[in-house]
Amino acid sequence: MTLVLTTYDWVPDFPRGFVRDIRVRWLLEELGRPYQVETVPLREKSPDHIARQPFAQVPFIREGDLTLFESGAILLHLSEGTVLMPDAQRPQVQQWLIAALNSVEPFAMAWIIPKFFDKDEAGAARREPLLRQRLGQLQAALGGKDWLMGDGFTVADLLMADILRIPAQNGLLDDLHGLAAYAERATDRPAFRKALADHLAHWRAADEKRSPA
Repeated sequence: MTLVLTTYDWVPDFPRGFVRDIRVRWLLEELGRPYQVETVPLREKSPDHIARQPFAQVPFIREGDLTLFESGAILLHLSEGTVLMPDAQRPQVQQWLIAALNSVEPFAMAWIIPKFFDKDEAGAARREPLLRQRLGQLQAALGGKDWLMGDGFTVADLLMADILRIPAQNGLLDDLHGLAAYAERATDRPAFRKALADHLAHWRAADEKRSPA
């Protein structure tokens, strides 16, 4: 059964590398599972898009008769029964994946939106201490482990590391050496590098389609 991943047809430079189809691509590369990519317009939201994603966002997947949106739900579904969600640790992996979405990402986004989208440095500065506090709590929970579950990389690490990428690239992990090493360890995995390369190639191809002949 061919899995179809849908993302945008084009985005401007800033979000490239961070549009959330990267999370699904990364997981599929970790699992060695082939997939096809389809697109929806960034600007014009069609009734078909809204029928498959009621908030007119991406990514979403189609797998046979199943259509699924929300990156967290997609990761949970696709990792079920795989090495990225070991049966013996399934509740804990799910716990940490949901913690990534509910307890870490909202703090990151509260800083990212004013910093990069609104160009509001004062607003970002007000939110930065709360994000730094949350990142410190995450490092404390990680302890000296390589991964959240100990020795084994799971889908929870995949999502958590993706959420950490923008803070890491902007110096917020510089004094959190354990967390910085964790994020670097995750994004040094061959599956991430392949997923990111394909993700970026998609936007380059989109640019070429938009260029006048």
